[in-house]
Amino acid sequence: MEESKRQKQVGKLIMEELSDIFQREGYNIVDGGMISISKVMVTPDLLEARIYLSLFQVKDPAKMMHEIKEKGWEFRKVLGQRIKNQLRRVPELIFFTDDTLDYVFKMEELFKKIKEEPKPGDNKPAEE
Repeated sequence: MEESKRQKQVGKLIMEELSDIFQREGYNIVDGGMISISKVMVTPDLLEARIYLSLFQVKDPAKMMHEIKEKGWEFRKVLGQRIKNQLRRVPELIFFTDDTLDYVFKMEELFKKIKEEPKPGDNKPAEE
């Protein structure tokens, strides 16, 4: 189902504010890696926001996601203070790992292997 204009507006607002919150809290660069918000999807009732995080070169992504989920209520509280004039209720924040970057790298590797494989018609018989 297509997102409504209001869902997109709220999603963009949450993405901008959470990005700034992450930056101020020091969560954008951790352990030599980077964390960025790649996408925010808001439910039609605007009560739930699914935040997709891109973890680039983070040493322990599972531990980092656990830590972010544990602090989710703190992020929601700060977000609520920032967007209280735009929304009546602050959506519940649910964090997911965005694995599209991993998928892209995996697909590139597969395409590289396919390109390097000899094709069946390439085997020319030896001339006598």
